[in-house]
Amino acid sequence: MLQSKLKSFPFSSMASPAYRNPLLSESSNSIISTTSSSRSSSESEESPETSQRFQDFQLLDLQLKISRTPISCFHSYKSLAVLSGHVGTVSCLALCGEFILSASQGKDIIVWQQPDLRQFTKFGTGDGSVKALVTIGNKVFTAHQDSRIRVWKVSRRSENVFRLIDTLPTTKDYLGKFMKQSNYVQTRRHHKKLWIEHADSISCLAVSNGYIYSGSWDKSLKVWRISDLKCLESIKAHDDAINGLVASKNGVVYSASADGKIKAWKSSSGTHSLKGILEGHKDVSLNSVVVSEDGGVFVYGGGSDGYVMGWVGNKNLDSWKLICEVKAHEMAVLCMCLMMGEFLCSGSADKSICIWKREINGGLFKFGVIKGHEGPVKCLQASTGSVGGGFMLYSGSLDKSLRVWWIPKYGDGDEKKDSSLITK
Repeated sequence: MLQSKLKSFPFSSMASPAYRNPLLSESSNSIISTTSSSRSSSESEESPETSQRFQDFQLLDLQLKISRTPISCFHSYKSLAVLSGHVGTVSCLALCGEFILSASQGKDIIVWQQPDLRQFTKFGTGDGSVKALVTIGNKVFTAHQDSRIRVWKVSRRSENVFRLIDTLPTTKDYLGKFMKQSNYVQTRRHHKKLWIEHADSISCLAVSNGYIYSGSWDKSLKVWRISDLKCLESIKAHDDAINGLVASKNGVVYSASADGKIKAWKSSSGTHSLKGILEGHKDVSLNSVVVSEDGGVFVYGGGSDGYVMGWVGNKNLDSWKLICEVKAHEMAVLCMCLMMGEFLCSGSADKSICIWKREINGGLFKFGVIKGHEGPVKCLQASTGSVGGGFMLYSGSLDKSLRVWWIPKYGDGDEKKDSSLITK
């Protein structure tokens, strides 16, 4: 049974808006309604707090009340909800229509339904520890410790809403290559694999322009076509494990590695080539990367030394300049996310989350600090749009919990006391 705690929030009762999942058709909505109604009586009897958790709190109506509330109410950043249910540490998060997906090292993926954040369903058990997940259209892609990528489809008719439809590399792709010796590459001494296979855990995924990109501890970056799930390229991208991937709107993919570098890759004539290298601190692993194209191309990397560094690229993205670096945390930065191009959020092994406001020239200044997790913060996911003059932030931790926060866009004075901008 889901255990969830709704923390106090200074708003009165609000009307319930209508929610719709863009991934599901009208017929699939009836599945959700049927499932919800079949559970409602048992949930209300067994866990009144769960069924009433968000009765008076609806996300889409939040704007009406937040605009009238003094900003001083939010300086403590108390969590709106603490969601537990994973048997292992929470490793990654993603938004999927009206759902929030959280995956764990315990092999399970939990689907939380908004706005009441109740556990809707669970899938993926037994498919290997989940390292990363991304969503596109009506599909969910999950990367696993067993070096495979699994593809799930949002079903329109089945009670099993998230249905496994394939595994990458696909059987068709494998059978088309395994009999040709030239398709094998040496992964370690006396051991070979097909070039379409990862030789170690897949640590990160990114989606861009009809392609899925996978980064692995085997130091390679692979490119998969979404339409037929075929592996098109395998790139020896780094000298150490790849820890993070992000794709920009213009199709450039950035990979962050334990070798201390972020590399920019761009497709040209059907193959990806290296466009630029962003150098981090010497002998410091880069664990996360995000990109903003608001007013230029700005790339930010989070390192194991607790620093967040920022670079700006030229028009061709073949030359990069370090524009900011800030000691963000006392311990390693494990994850980052951007919100509305204006805020950068960083999660750390020191159990805290820092909120940074971006300056127009790419610099960062500290906007706030969130504390509440009892373990390192492993993953962050921000809402896709503004909610009540701020945004929703979801954080997953090694303490096995998922926490939900509301972050206002404006702080007390918004003073730029700790700007990280490097001026030369």
